[in-house]
Amino acid sequence: MSESKSGETLETEGLRLFQEGLYEQAVERFGKAQELFVIDGKEVKAAEMLNNIGVLYRLMQQWNQAQNALEEARAAFARLGDRDREAQALGNLGGLLASQGERLRALEYLRQSADIFGEIGDKQRQGEALLNLAVQMWRTGDRRGALMTYYSGLQTLQKATLFQKILRSLLKITSRLWSGGI
Repeated sequence: MSESKSGETLETEGLRLFQEGLYEQAVERFGKAQELFVIDGKEVKAAEMLNNIGVLYRLMQQWNQAQNALEEARAAFARLGDRDREAQALGNLGGLLASQGERLRALEYLRQSADIFGEIGDKQRQGEALLNLAVQMWRTGDRRGALMTYYSGLQTLQKATLFQKILRSLLKITSRLWSGGI
């Protein structure tokens, strides 16, 4: 079995352990997979493992380890020119910082994530990132900006839920009231 196959096998085991809620064991598998992917020259796969590790550390509330892994993954994706995964890592960093109460820093990561998803044409994930950004804006006290951003996120979503479609209609009415359109 080649090292890259071993890395892929460890990645699969890590995903299974994650789904079973065995986070520490999943981190260990992803860490070994990451090492093998580095040896094999598979930098994107290695960075994906770091991103997975960061998400798991967040779930385990090991904030510093989570932030370090996610920042390393984001930097690797940026260096490799993988804008999609860079945006995902930025979103994960924004969520991590928000969960720690660092909302202003979270806003910047979430804005960058939404911008990149927009640049690469992923409207669904851009909309989701805008919704997450709006929640953090609301929590920082920027109510009007939050509502406008949330509305923009709802408009951007390609696959809105029924609840999101209803909210979109309500926010459209609210937006018209604010702008004096009604």
